[in-house]
Amino acid sequence: MSTLRMAAVAAEFGRDLEEDFAIAERLVKEAREQDVRLLALPEACLGGYLLSLDDSAELDAGPPALALDGPEIRRLAALAGELTVVAGYCEAAGDTRYNSVVCVTGDGVLGNHRKVHQPLSEDASYASGDRFHAFDTPVGRIGMMICYDKAFPESARALALDGAEIGVCVSAWPGARTNAAADLEQDRWKRRFDLFDRARALENQIVWLSANQAGTFGSLRFVGSAKVVDPGGEILADTGVAAGIAVAELDVAQALETARRSMGHLRDRRPETYTYAGAVSA
Repeated sequence: MSTLRMAAVAAEFGRDLEEDFAIAERLVKEAREQDVRLLALPEACLGGYLLSLDDSAELDAGPPALALDGPEIRRLAALAGELTVVAGYCEAAGDTRYNSVVCVTGDGVLGNHRKVHQPLSEDASYASGDRFHAFDTPVGRIGMMICYDKAFPESARALALDGAEIGVCVSAWPGARTNAAADLEQDRWKRRFDLFDRARALENQIVWLSANQAGTFGSLRFVGSAKVVDPGGEILADTGVAAGIAVAELDVAQALETARRSMGHLRDRRPETYTYAGAVSA
């Protein structure tokens, strides 16, 4: 049996890159001390997220735009060392900015994903990505997505069909914008965050890591709730709404095989029947 010790983080990150790297370094050190081999940091952990998702809000210049092959991502890779680390950042591609997530080890970049689905006014700050794909890493085949991407079942399904054993979703998921609960544990957007995590793991029978921003930034109050979910949709570790690190250990291959043995959701699909308005769904 070969088990994988993995962790998802809930933490507060802001505009100051040096401070963000200091936080990331502390979290990597903590993960290393717990023998973690796969670590997921939140969306926008390098440079912070947007101050608001309101069209009428007065915004700052936004997070610093970093090149995928630039010094900051190389610094993150050096920090990762023998760990596989997933982290969100604002990606510069020429004059275009993307809300992106990168997967690195000490050897460099293993994968990169540009957020496809953009909530509310996020499209005023970022261009949209156009694909989902899985890739091989030292800890298994991984598929990545960002925040609102997980509200669309097709996102995680595309990754699972591409062979992803582990889905990693990094988020800057806030509490509700209206009728907000005083206690974040009772917040309806927090409940949705948790439901999506469990559903995406269960329907695709994959392991799921969910990292999220914690604390507040601008007008946003984040729900934390980083977690590790097994292929049956059961939460193995969870930070709750506070900052923290959710650590779990699992034999991923065995967990997938067990979950899919009797009722294999990917195997038992009937794509030819998934139609609407006369069109065939992919």
